[in-house]
Amino acid sequence: MKGSFLVKPFPATSAALRVTAPARLHLGFLDLNGGLGRRYGSIGIAIDRPSTQLTITRAAKNVATGEENRRVLKLLHKFTNDGKSGAYAIDVEHAIPAHAGLGSGTQLALAVGAAIERLRGEELSASDLAALGERGARSGIGLEAFISGGFIVDGGKGATDRPPPVTLRADFPEDWRIMLILDPSFTGVSGEAETTAFADLPPFSENAAAHICRLVLMKLVPGLKEEDIAAFGSAITEIQEIVGAHFASKQGGTGWTSKSVGALASRMRDMGATGIGQSSWGPTGFAFVDSPKAAERLYHSLYEDAKRDGLEILIAHGRNTGASIETLHTS
Repeated sequence: MKGSFLVKPFPATSAALRVTAPARLHLGFLDLNGGLGRRYGSIGIAIDRPSTQLTITRAAKNVATGEENRRVLKLLHKFTNDGKSGAYAIDVEHAIPAHAGLGSGTQLALAVGAAIERLRGEELSASDLAALGERGARSGIGLEAFISGGFIVDGGKGATDRPPPVTLRADFPEDWRIMLILDPSFTGVSGEAETTAFADLPPFSENAAAHICRLVLMKLVPGLKEEDIAAFGSAITEIQEIVGAHFASKQGGTGWTSKSVGALASRMRDMGATGIGQSSWGPTGFAFVDSPKAAERLYHSLYEDAKRDGLEILIAHGRNTGASIETLHTS
């Protein structure tokens, strides 16, 4: 992917900047078989909440405060180890929950890298930033969510180390809402454990991969384009069932990292939601509804059940724009 988030050089500045980067949902893989020379191929959506928001200024030395300050400090050292980038102070006002299946690491790395480059007045593509932050190993969803938001499909990893190319990007319907189910007591697989888990998975059949690709091309995407949530949602649910069954051996024998999340998602489906599933390794679950009214009804109907089980429900919108960088004018 060669798309550039920073489309032109900017004047170097000493002003404070605020960066807001969106979370993303990973809805499943196109092809875990890889028989055609490309593996994975991801389906995803940028969402408006939760998000990562940070402020950055030039400083005498690298300093990180607020949420995820340790991760931010490591990123600062990574992005400034050339000896020419100077030093920066970053305060993270709020952050996407880590290891929850929402792309927190990618968005944090891109936000820090993009902010530093903007202060320096440099042009750097999102794929360059991803390489510095060691992101995009399997999926291009997080990169494209940072660049332009929306509903995204990527073409999987080929023979090179480049991030997967984006093959489709479309706006997500304005009226649709996404019910997020968060379980703070669980974390999804990440890092070396994730690499090991992928390596230990059984072979994925060509027939299953072909069926998922057909679902995406002939049902999921047309449903999105025509705002037919029944077609869109049923395709998501079926894709999630296929992919979830494949990963079940690494998730306690089910398609859900958190059984409580799975149970609440099933209740949402019984109450009219569609497109039920888990984002990436979870534990975050999701369901789709066609209106703000339907989302509020589900939220209020299930709030006490969620609270009893230690879960949190959030109502999210699709975010059809990428990350934002704004200059903070101080008096």
